[in-house]
Amino acid sequence: MEPGGVGDSRFQIPVPSGAGDLLYFAYGSNLLRERLVLSCPSAALRAVARLQDYKLAFGHHQGRISPLWHGGAATVVQSPGDEVWGIVWKMNASNLSSLDKQEGVEEGIYVPIEVNVHTQAGEVLTCRSYQMRDCVCGLPSPQYKKVICMGARQNGLPAEYQKKLEAIETNNYAGPVPILEEIEAATKAKKMNSA
Repeated sequence: MEPGGVGDSRFQIPVPSGAGDLLYFAYGSNLLRERLVLSCPSAALRAVARLQDYKLAFGHHQGRISPLWHGGAATVVQSPGDEVWGIVWKMNASNLSSLDKQEGVEEGIYVPIEVNVHTQAGEVLTCRSYQMRDCVCGLPSPQYKKVICMGARQNGLPAEYQKKLEAIETNNYAGPVPILEEIEAATKAKKMNSA
């Protein structure tokens, strides 16, 4: 196995026990707060940050299309010289089991990894993140891409990176995506409450 690959024990994170806070680096659909709080209500924005020497990729675990998003899901892949921008969320460690469940850790779809990310203020933060196991490249659905781009805009990721996200090719899936409807309803409710 390549050093730094999925399964490399140096990158496996012990699950924190007891109370306390956790820093989580999100780079996919969890960039959008309304998506993340469905499973992690304590999530609060800590910082915009970049993960150096990785690139954003999309794929299917063992070639199986995500039944939730109807296309490839986001993952990070080591790639010297590249970078992935995302959000560091601070959340209560009590939300960890919900986050792991959302990411399919028990099913072996994603594995938790520990990453050091660089904030725009120059801090280096050690965070939990996730990397897909047994990833077979595959295009995301337009709906999944939409949620990622909404999250990037919502949190002010760098404009050039947002352009890269907008340019991601999709699989053109046009059917229903119930999770997107749930996210859009939460977003609409938030706007109505703040009006």
